[in-house]
Amino acid sequence: MIVRDVRPEEMESTGELRVAAYEAQRLLDVSPGYAATLRTLGADGGPGEVLVAVEEDRLLGTVMFEPRHEGSEVARDPAEGEIRALAVAPDARGRGVGRALVRAVTDLAARRGVRLLLLSTQPSMTAAQRLYLSEGFRRLPERDWRPLPSFTLLAFGLDLPR
Repeated sequence: MIVRDVRPEEMESTGELRVAAYEAQRLLDVSPGYAATLRTLGADGGPGEVLVAVEEDRLLGTVMFEPRHEGSEVARDPAEGEIRALAVAPDARGRGVGRALVRAVTDLAARRGVRLLLLSTQPSMTAAQRLYLSEGFRRLPERDWRPLPSFTLLAFGLDLPR
């Protein structure tokens, strides 16, 4: 398995992988319309860089690094960035794909000069939260936010070296 930049011709299948991963864990139940965002994130002309984990020609997972911008979800400062849409194909779970993607996106953010790398996660995503904590992220409850009135996303952050 290698982690690399997504290729333009892989963007559509990367979006579908995200949706399949989120649906397999019932993460779209609260907001089914988020599937459209997952399909286009990174291909919609917005800021950010998409990474993919591949084995031969098969996509195993994906993650996106997004520098702070006007519409950032949790990043507030120019020295902050966000991890978006970490997703692992349902049949590739348990193989270290998520960990490899988190490490790769962390390295990318550090190379881009980010000092605080942030992410949001659903409360039910306990396996992802364990992964983030094991990689040095910490809970930032003061950055929790509500994309919907009855739904809170939990914020995590990782201080990156200067």
